[in-house]
Amino acid sequence: MPLNRLSLACLWVFGSAYADAREYAYSDAHLHYVDFFQETAGMPKLLAAMADNRIEHVMISGIPVAKKWHEDEPKRPRYYAGDDADAYWYSATDTIVAAAVNKLPPEQRQHFHPFLSGFNPNDKNSAAHIQRMLDLNPGLWQGIGEVFTRHDDLTALTSGDTPRANNEAMTRIYHLAAENDLPVMLHSNITSKREKNPLYLAEIEEPLRNHPHTRFIWAHAGTSAEIHRHQTELDFLLPTLTRMLESYPNLFIDLSWSLLTPYLLDDQGKPRQEWLQLVERFPERFMIGSDAVGRFNKLGKEIHSFDPFLDALPENVARKVARDNFLSILPRTVAK
Repeated sequence: MPLNRLSLACLWVFGSAYADAREYAYSDAHLHYVDFFQETAGMPKLLAAMADNRIEHVMISGIPVAKKWHEDEPKRPRYYAGDDADAYWYSATDTIVAAAVNKLPPEQRQHFHPFLSGFNPNDKNSAAHIQRMLDLNPGLWQGIGEVFTRHDDLTALTSGDTPRANNEAMTRIYHLAAENDLPVMLHSNITSKREKNPLYLAEIEEPLRNHPHTRFIWAHAGTSAEIHRHQTELDFLLPTLTRMLESYPNLFIDLSWSLLTPYLLDDQGKPRQEWLQLVERFPERFMIGSDAVGRFNKLGKEIHSFDPFLDALPENVARKVARDNFLSILPRTVAK
């Protein structure tokens, strides 16, 4: 083939591939503005990361605990698991988030959806505290969470009793959430690091059953990196999720990073058919999130890591998962 004809053929092939390639607009349904020391890279870096990666909307929350630098530790830890010192419930995290969002001009503020998280889930006073926070900033808070209940080693490190998603204090919060049309994001591990069964499933299933008017986002669908270090894959996760999505129309699934592998993608990075079928069956119940913690330099990488899975879905479903499903669960008064 003459060079000019070969060049034209190549251009046609590449042009066709480009035309078929999808570009998504995203909602990051799971982002922490601060880390476990209540520090942040700041709003300018977050805004830049959003602009560079077509992230149009962000669920923005604090971290409900702060890691202690204990008197006996010679070096400041870098993460909550860095040493054996406690973490403690830290209400000022919401003040940090509110201040950052309220400083934005209205045209930027509309892209942020603050969730209130700075309360002790074991304290029956927490519902009253949340109501006070709602009253102090009318219209600011658009959800509750991420609420830390069963959360790997963090549960053992946090001062006080072990929090459960089905305790009386959280029951009061679920009623308040329904009254205020607020979704609730829960971190509630489905099992422990060692047990190969859904040991803690009842702790989230009971609220789902008892509070049908409250919208629940299950962070990572109960999985975590720490569980996966001990159990590569939970063989009961897919059938359990299928049953729960069938049973509870108020359940939504956050597909943030600990679900990406080994569930959504196989070891070669290819989408797994059984998970594609689940998302196609419940196309409005899944959303993606970065689970960024105070640093935003890898925000785009985390969000775009879902692209192979999204590309294997029907395009209308993929766009719902990438952006629209998160917006759909926000309070009805929020402009979408």
